Amino acid sequence: MNKAGYSTKQQAINILCEEFTKYNHIDSKLYKHFDVKRGLRNADGTGVLAGLTQICNVHGYVVNEGEREPIEGELIYRGNNIKDIVNDCVNNNRFGYEETIYLLLFGVLPDKQELDYFKQVLAMYRELPDGFVEDVILKIPSKNIMNKMASSILALYTYDDYADSTTIEQELRKAIEIIAKMPTIMISAYQAKRKNFDNQSLILHPLRKEESIAESILSTLRLDRSYTPEEAHLLDIMLILHAEHGGGNNSTFTCRTLTSSGTDAYSAYAGAIGSLKGPRHGGANAKVSEMVHCIENGVKDWNDDEEIAAFLEKIIRKEEGDGSGLVYGMGHAVYTKSDPRAVILKANAMKLAKGTEFEAQFNLLERVEKLTPGVFAKVKQVDKVMSANVDLYSGLVYRMLGIPDELFTPLFATARITGWAAHRMEELLTGGKIIRPAYKAITKRKEYVPLEQR
Repeated sequence: MNKAGYSTKQQAINILCEEFTKYNHIDSKLYKHFDVKRGLRNADGTGVLAGLTQICNVHGYVVNEGEREPIEGELIYRGNNIKDIVNDCVNNNRFGYEETIYLLLFGVLPDKQELDYFKQVLAMYRELPDGFVEDVILKIPSKNIMNKMASSILALYTYDDYADSTTIEQELRKAIEIIAKMPTIMISAYQAKRKNFDNQSLILHPLRKEESIAESILSTLRLDRSYTPEEAHLLDIMLILHAEHGGGNNSTFTCRTLTSSGTDAYSAYAGAIGSLKGPRHGGANAKVSEMVHCIENGVKDWNDDEEIAAFLEKIIRKEEGDGSGLVYGMGHAVYTKSDPRAVILKANAMKLAKGTEFEAQFNLLERVEKLTPGVFAKVKQVDKVMSANVDLYSGLVYRMLGIPDELFTPLFATARITGWAAHRMEELLTGGKIIRPAYKAITKRKEYVPLEQR
């Protein structure tokens, strides 16, 4: 190691980084040699079974005589098809996220009296503790809302006299309380970010208990607090669709893994937020937005399939976009022919986009959805069934609702806290063992060399 000339911290790190890279490489061929299931995935891409759950089923293919066969995707909450849940809410012009929370936590659909009572309980818990916004959020703002949400959840531990208790009573109380408080934390963190980093006015509206969660988010986010019923119902659908997605997705598995160690609820939920932030997981909706802006600027004629396909090819070849080679919003680990969330969201987004300035953007996304599988097959020489996932259209929906890009992933977290809570409770009740996968050590044994002999 060249120890001379590191007069700055950055130079020192550069030198140490060179040293680090010399001794931290693993030949990718060894994964196959030792039959390592990278990412806890089987050779055919299916997930390694690590547990049982009653909460959710993500169904995207069938295995016939050892081979995966693509099917239309299904998302099942506690035995109820997500399409039926959303359709009933749409047909009866009512909000459904609170009902979804009840279903995922308790395992059954509430009757009207139970639902009305549960809504009152959620509204009662929305307020943050006295001084919390000032001391925890405003005094220590963050440019990234997800990080601020995670640190705020951890901070709530300090305000809880039973923070380490894992009794069902206390865990259920914490789950309901955190679910109710997440939108308040998100909006407060966003306003703090605007004031401190964007030089904007700080606006903190008082909460209205009579509003649904979707209505409350729009009401506290907007300067004039106004919103249309159509906007609130569309956001409600977004919350329902993002509330849960099985025990194997990265953030939920993170929550269950942390829970299995015996740690407190606040640590488990904060860890899940950190996982969801990643661009390969919940952060993909923000990456879709970046990619779409890139396509909009790089394609002159949004109605020209050949020009769009050529640009998509450049993205896959890492010549455009963020250099990852990924067409964000396309493809999924489980879904093959279709992602039911994307199907539902697309249909409802189309209603709101029609006849507005967003219709052209919606049509462009449709073309990206249609063209990507063929372009991917051409570039990668792989015949793969690929469909749009929920992230492809979620960014457009958020923009139509006037929601800023930096809140795309935080809104995902605000909805998904429900699924995390349900899985944490189930892990506490039925897990029984700390989750501990194995890693194969490949370093050869070495004789220790005393310092003076090196």
